[in-house]
Amino acid sequence: MTESALPANPLNLTRKWLGFAALCTGMFMAVLDIQIVITSLGVIERALEVGADRMSWVQTSYLIAEIVTIPLTGLLMRIFSMRNLLAVAVVMFTLASVGCAMSTGFATLVGFRVLQGMAAGVLMPLVFAAIFLLFRPGAEQGVATVLAAVVAVIAPTTGPVVGGIITESLSWQWLFLINTVPGAITLVLGLLCLPRERMELSLLRHLDAVSILFIAVSLACLEIGLKEAPDMGWFSPVTLALFAGFAVLMALTVMRPRPAVDFSLFRDRFLAYGCALSFILGIGLYGSVYLLPVFLSLVRYMGPVEIGLVVLVTGVAQLVSAPLSVLLDRVMPARMLSMIGFAMFAAGLAMSGFETRLSGYDELFWPQVVRGVALGLCIVPVTRFSMGFLPPEKVSDASGLYNLSRALGGIIGIALIDTILFTRSAEHADRIKDLMTADPEAAARLLHIAPGELPDPTDPMGLLGVMDTIQEGAVTFAVNEAWLLMGGCTLAALALLVMLGPIREPKPGVLLGQQAEF
Repeated sequence: MTESALPANPLNLTRKWLGFAALCTGMFMAVLDIQIVITSLGVIERALEVGADRMSWVQTSYLIAEIVTIPLTGLLMRIFSMRNLLAVAVVMFTLASVGCAMSTGFATLVGFRVLQGMAAGVLMPLVFAAIFLLFRPGAEQGVATVLAAVVAVIAPTTGPVVGGIITESLSWQWLFLINTVPGAITLVLGLLCLPRERMELSLLRHLDAVSILFIAVSLACLEIGLKEAPDMGWFSPVTLALFAGFAVLMALTVMRPRPAVDFSLFRDRFLAYGCALSFILGIGLYGSVYLLPVFLSLVRYMGPVEIGLVVLVTGVAQLVSAPLSVLLDRVMPARMLSMIGFAMFAAGLAMSGFETRLSGYDELFWPQVVRGVALGLCIVPVTRFSMGFLPPEKVSDASGLYNLSRALGGIIGIALIDTILFTRSAEHADRIKDLMTADPEAAARLLHIAPGELPDPTDPMGLLGVMDTIQEGAVTFAVNEAWLLMGGCTLAALALLVMLGPIREPKPGVLLGQQAEF
């Protein structure tokens, strides 16, 4: 876009970036909340005297509510406007956080977690929509995209550190009360700095409530099915019924005359391919953020703070390489840059697929650096060509679909990881025990111990003494397989990018700031 094509009265630059900072802070809170609560579920379980079998629903309820509201963000933004929707979401998230902290029982806590998740599901799509509605094409959009990507990665990587410090230094209630101060700051900045637009409450009269119900129930079926599949089996009657419910209800939603979510946007090939790439990225991004702490906890017996310091490498690497992502996005074709990014990300995932049970910070450092550098190269050009061709009035809906794709990739990736860990760990443990009889030296090499440390396989008590070591080795092999699976899935992005063909430079329409009353 040439300078002459830019709006005559663009938003004040300082306010524009402060408003975007408010949006990013809201997204940071939403993503961080997932990780810091995970680290302390055991503490909450003991405090509220809740059974371990039910505690997972404290997290699952949040994720279900979040994934349901993500695709509805476009509709909500058209009704309330960006500024007002941010205010509603932040107030709702902050008050629900206080409610979680004041909860005295399981039902109350889960209820407030649902409200938190509903608000959180709006916050990430708002950020990615704002990139194209507030900023000029070129450097401004590139910088904004990188900042959003850095926040999206830094939040989960710092989660274990923050959660661990809070758990060790304060009470579990502060896991939720920590949201109050940034929530207040986000609210004030958003109200002062984002453009004021009229609400379109008249759209509520034409709202297809049936499609909203179908979307909510179908995505809930998918989330619960993926949660239960690793434990109950992917082909168990319950799992298949949940997946069938998702498929049927989603198909009925798409066939509605005017569904609440504009699925017709997938006719735009750039958005369709972008969502597919976002789905693949979600598998590797959320899968790696989940898998590395699992390995460090189950095999290396690290606490939350130690884990956080290890996994922070990915976020720091992305932060340091962020200027490079912006520069390369300006001088390289989007498809080529995306291919380099996904190839690097696949390599970074595969590099973690050859660890031993003794691997620590040093061995995990470079794979994380490669993944951190690659993330910016994956996210920046894909986000730009996915939504950069769309008219402004379609961007908010597209952002919802784009972020939903990444979230779905994440939950499916985590479900596949859990399946590998649950099934393959036991198989590897049996293989190691058999190898101890057939070839003790080979078994010792696999476990990285001296052959003399292995007991006689016929000695039950001696075998009991090395069971922890065998289990550590078995889990490590399963974790390695999960890393390699994610790397293979990420390589599929290269085939998609070849099929996509050349990408012309996006030429977005009128910026949101042109209509804004400031």
